[in-house]
Amino acid sequence: MSQINFEEVTFLQGLDTPYEIRAVDGITALIPHGKITGIIGHTGSGKTTLVQMMNGLLKPQSGRVLIDGTDIWEKPKEIRGVRFKVGLVMQYPEHQLFEDTIRKDIAFGPKNMGLSEEEIKLRVDEAALFAGLDADLLDKNPFELSGGQKRRAAIAGIIAMRPDVLVLDEPAAGLDPAGKAAVFANIVDYHKKSGKTVVIVSHSMDDMAQYCDSVIVLSGGKATLSGSRDEVFSKAQELIGSGLDIPQATRLCMMLEEKGITLPAGIFTADAAVEKIAELFGERS
Repeated sequence: MSQINFEEVTFLQGLDTPYEIRAVDGITALIPHGKITGIIGHTGSGKTTLVQMMNGLLKPQSGRVLIDGTDIWEKPKEIRGVRFKVGLVMQYPEHQLFEDTIRKDIAFGPKNMGLSEEEIKLRVDEAALFAGLDADLLDKNPFELSGGQKRRAAIAGIIAMRPDVLVLDEPAAGLDPAGKAAVFANIVDYHKKSGKTVVIVSHSMDDMAQYCDSVIVLSGGKATLSGSRDEVFSKAQELIGSGLDIPQATRLCMMLEEKGITLPAGIFTADAAVEKIAELFGERS
């Protein structure tokens, strides 16, 4: 398990040009080890830039990114090793599938790590299982798979490298509800079984509320809120005031309170709302 710390990190896009933008502006934040952390914000808030600094795809112009207390840029020539330690699944990763079979695609990362054929096969089978891919799909061409299956294949390709941290940028983007649910179910199952640190980037407050232990909220390149899921979502008015959404369950509770129906604090998911509403009306009957 690994912990990531951002210490006053800043990244400027279009540096020294008229189009210079502070994509990430002095962010200090923590990705705790062994937890699922959500990074949320509007388009342009700095989410993707921040995660690309986690494994050295981007180097901050100022500040430090630390993994378990060590600055990842302390030894620039060793940055390739960081990319095996922090596995990044980019948005729409299925567009990056390029081999003629899923098996070969999942094996690409482990091969680049210089592993034996026996170890590569073991990791491919293990990663496919974690990602929810049936064994009979592994020898198929990626173009034969559904969108959700392609997404899980791309995730499996990163899992096969056994990173200490798995980072997923909008892992359910563009999928139908069934495909989205399946992808998140596999991510949660992977986390439970592996105990690894997982980071999920999303614009959906409902996904963050349902699946994450801690949350970092970005706006305009800054971290405006961070903490446990309950700490962040308990500040509903602050989120709304910043132009951000809140979980639908929280919004429902606020509407009910306006009608004189008060539910307990800390309801952020649909399941929790249904349970508490059923309890409330059961007591009144």
